[in-house]
Amino acid sequence: MVLSNEKKKEYVKRLVMSRMRLLINNGFYGLLLMHMIYSIDENCETAATDGHRIFFGPKFLDELSDSELDFIMMHEILHVVLQHCMRQGDYDSEQFNIACDIVVNSNILLSNNMNRNSIKLRKYGESMHIAPDGKEGYEYTAEQIYAMLPPMPKGKTPKPSLGASWDDHTRWSGSSEENNGGFGGENEYLREQWEKWLIDVCEVISIRDSTKSFGGGPVLAQRILKQIRKGQIDWREILNNFVQEEITDYSFTPPDRRFDDSPFFLPDYNEKEESIGNIWFVIDTSGSISDDAIKAAYSEICSAIDQFNGKLSGILSFTESYVTDPVPFSSVDELMSIKPVGGGGNDFSDIFRYMKNHMLNELPSQIIIITDGYDSFPPEEAAMEIPVLWLLNNKNVDPPWGKIARIVV
Repeated sequence: MVLSNEKKKEYVKRLVMSRMRLLINNGFYGLLLMHMIYSIDENCETAATDGHRIFFGPKFLDELSDSELDFIMMHEILHVVLQHCMRQGDYDSEQFNIACDIVVNSNILLSNNMNRNSIKLRKYGESMHIAPDGKEGYEYTAEQIYAMLPPMPKGKTPKPSLGASWDDHTRWSGSSEENNGGFGGENEYLREQWEKWLIDVCEVISIRDSTKSFGGGPVLAQRILKQIRKGQIDWREILNNFVQEEITDYSFTPPDRRFDDSPFFLPDYNEKEESIGNIWFVIDTSGSISDDAIKAAYSEICSAIDQFNGKLSGILSFTESYVTDPVPFSSVDELMSIKPVGGGGNDFSDIFRYMKNHMLNELPSQIIIITDGYDSFPPEEAAMEIPVLWLLNNKNVDPPWGKIARIVV
């Protein structure tokens, strides 16, 4: 079956929007998914991963609702993060696959407040998540659950009490030599890389939280997620429109040239400009702003960086009784190294006064001010025709000019 360009665009949009929804609603999974490459593969009946890529069969993808697609994305990335793709060893493949699926689905269930609809597929029913001893799978490792499973003849399906199985694990390292996903000698490197990414993501979603411990994996990440305030898609759509004339366009070229022979549809970018840069983010850190609001502001900027796949760079200042000197950043790591400053009063006029006095040689391309809005607004002329987006954490204030979006804290 040859896919039309329209069908390819449809798949691109669905995968991009799924990843965006997860960035907004379940940042732990969404940020981890930023490290994956995506492929439509007619030889894949459902969905699969090899640790580098997530594969979808086109018919399977067509059958999924948006919420089901989000579940599949979470399922596949957890297999990668928990290194299931590399841990099969000499275990019976069918039994080990069952054990891994129980662990993954149960962790996703936990991440969704034990809402069992979150791990259901209309065609397959509720996905397996209960260990053989009757407890939730997130309490165990895959190896521990494997040890509980009774011997089962090859080819026999799991007991209905365990739930539905739909995932394709044939591309895991060790499943077959020709389908080892390129792991081979890269296993150790990939383990270290994913451990680093996992820690980085947990740090991002636990901004200003000094009680970090990563031994609990996704179970711990669920607790960390309670500390973060996730952003709302409306402001990111505004941001997208804000910069769309300068940001790069989508194309269907493979993002990783090592895989030129594969039909990757999650787009790379064809550049009109090199990138969109010098966006000035200003966070209000005056006394009326809570720690949660500052935490949410960082979360929003992190998501903005991820939204544009490294094509967005900016500068960050804090405003209270004065405006701090802008600090440049082009990645989440660089952003997280910038520590908040503030606690006094606030005057929005100071922002534009600082720009006039100190930034005339290199004016920002846009200004995004993250604030509660409780201050007097200067005249629009103060912005010197530079686009301004007021990102407010409440519904009580309406700036008299500029674009307006709101986040929930």
